[in-house]
Amino acid sequence: MEPPPLLLSLLLLLLLSTKSFSASPKPVISPVPSPKSSPTPSNSSTSPSPKSKISPVPSPKSSPTPSSNSSTSPSPKTEISPVPSPESSPTPSSNSSAPTSPSSSSSSSLDPKQLTALQSLNIPTSKDPCTQPSLLRNNITLCDSSKPFRHLISLRLSNCSDDVALSFTALKSLSTLQTLQFINCPVAPIRFPADLVASLRSFTAISSLRRLTGVWLARLQNLTDLTVSNVQVNASGPFVILGNLKKLKSVTISQANLTGNVPRYLNVNLTHVDFSGNKLRGRIPGSINRLEKLQSLNLSKNSLNGEIPSSFGDLISLRNVSLASNSLSGSIPESMSAIPGLVHVDLSSNQLNGTIPRYFSEMKNLKHLNLANNNFRGVMPFNASFIKRLAVFKVGGNDFLCYNHSSLSSKMKLGIARCDKHGLPMSPPPAKDSSEDDNSDSDYNDSDSDDSEHKGGHRGPNKVVLGVAIGLSSIVFLIIFLVLLSKCCR
Repeated sequence: MEPPPLLLSLLLLLLLSTKSFSASPKPVISPVPSPKSSPTPSNSSTSPSPKSKISPVPSPKSSPTPSSNSSTSPSPKTEISPVPSPESSPTPSSNSSAPTSPSSSSSSSLDPKQLTALQSLNIPTSKDPCTQPSLLRNNITLCDSSKPFRHLISLRLSNCSDDVALSFTALKSLSTLQTLQFINCPVAPIRFPADLVASLRSFTAISSLRRLTGVWLARLQNLTDLTVSNVQVNASGPFVILGNLKKLKSVTISQANLTGNVPRYLNVNLTHVDFSGNKLRGRIPGSINRLEKLQSLNLSKNSLNGEIPSSFGDLISLRNVSLASNSLSGSIPESMSAIPGLVHVDLSSNQLNGTIPRYFSEMKNLKHLNLANNNFRGVMPFNASFIKRLAVFKVGGNDFLCYNHSSLSSKMKLGIARCDKHGLPMSPPPAKDSSEDDNSDSDYNDSDSDDSEHKGGHRGPNKVVLGVAIGLSSIVFLIIFLVLLSKCCR
């Protein structure tokens, strides 16, 4: 039996209502709803609100549902994932990812050939000698700023080891040097390459290079500064060395066993001359007055003789002069008073005579005056204020020189005698007078003790006098006794 049509209609209506209710999405209760959840049919009025985009960590897009009829409630677990969304992930910056490149302004390194040359001289080259000079211990280097490679312009070798040896190849690589110094480096000298000779402006050898010759030094024709000290130099005189050095401004050849005479003609541009501690002989040439730029002259500890040139005062730029420990004679020239800037004067240990010039006290810059161990005579013309402002003042060892005791105190210990009323040195006083002088300067207690001694001297007669008196009395008594005896016998 078929069901009635009305019943079928009710069942159909109930089925449709059930499907419509089941197809509608349930509200999402996740604390962080996804803004791009599965879409619902367009006619649905319950789609999620776009305000849910405030989630701090957005989730990736979820795949859409294939059918609007399927029940697709979104899973809340996918919305709290810490993995950032591909859309929100930052794009890598090219500046932050690129490696830091070295500065284009960094200094260039030393020429490889010169590095090899330094290694042959036992100079460490693990670091660039131009940028790390402190690593060279006692050695010092200076470099230029050329590119792509820098070059040495100054080199000092100090306290060299015994296995250090100079090579022509190494020196040829160092032909850019302008200053070369050897300090306590007893290595054997070799011939310098022509390029190095042309480049050098300053050369120093102190207790180094064992033995040099005048011809070897004369080849350094472009030098402006030459210093050789405590090195044996085999030359017949300084002129052999200096004759070809036309650009020289400063020369020191000291303690070098150098023989010969002081050159008559030197470069007029010289400002410093030091030939001390050699075996130079003869006179100081008068032509030395041509050196108007000379500031320092040291000829001490030689065998020079004769007088100081009368034209010595023409050296108007002179500041320091030492002629000590020679055999110079005569007097100090008056022309020296024309040199206004003298600071250091040492004429000691010669045979100079005459009187000491007064003009030294008028030299405002003078700080060192040594006139000791000569044959000066007369009254020393300096007062106490002048002597006290000097750092060094020596006049001892002049037997005929004396000082005025009215202007200078004996406490100054000058090493010379006092002058008498005739201006002559007083002979040393006898011991008795000196003791009386000492007593006069002493305190009154000393005089009291002297008085007590004198009083003690009158306590009894002298033993010798007493003996003589007794002897004379005995003789007189004996004579009288004999006279009386002769009268009685008659």
